[in-house]
Amino acid sequence: MLKFLDKVRKYIAIALLGLMAIVVVSATLEVAYEITINMFEPPGFFIGVQDLFGLFGLFMMVLIGLELMTSIQMYLDQNSIHAELMILVAITAITRKIVVLDATHIDPMIMFGIGAIIIALTAGYYLVHRSSVEKREMSTD
Repeated sequence: MLKFLDKVRKYIAIALLGLMAIVVVSATLEVAYEITINMFEPPGFFIGVQDLFGLFGLFMMVLIGLELMTSIQMYLDQNSIHAELMILVAITAITRKIVVLDATHIDPMIMFGIGAIIIALTAGYYLVHRSSVEKREMSTD
């Protein structure tokens, strides 16, 4: 029964990897389309600030998709989920939120909340990274 569940889990991960690849390719094409459209709109070869925020958000989404693909690939290769990589995906996602956020129309408590999330994620990343470094040092001794 456990072997069957392991195979099911593996096939689900492969399906997710394939679907994520489709999404990332689609998002990349969307970025290229948006850049092309914005470059040829009047006044030409100039992308406005609002459009830049949208484009940066799209770029960040592609990066998040690539990081998720990497984590799925690592899961398939090593059969484990790497906390360090998942925290980096979360940091990238919150960074994307900050990039596309209109700070003039946002409640200050939301800004404090985002700050708290960033502090928690970076502290978690530090602890996980330090733990993995210590494990490597112990295994080389």
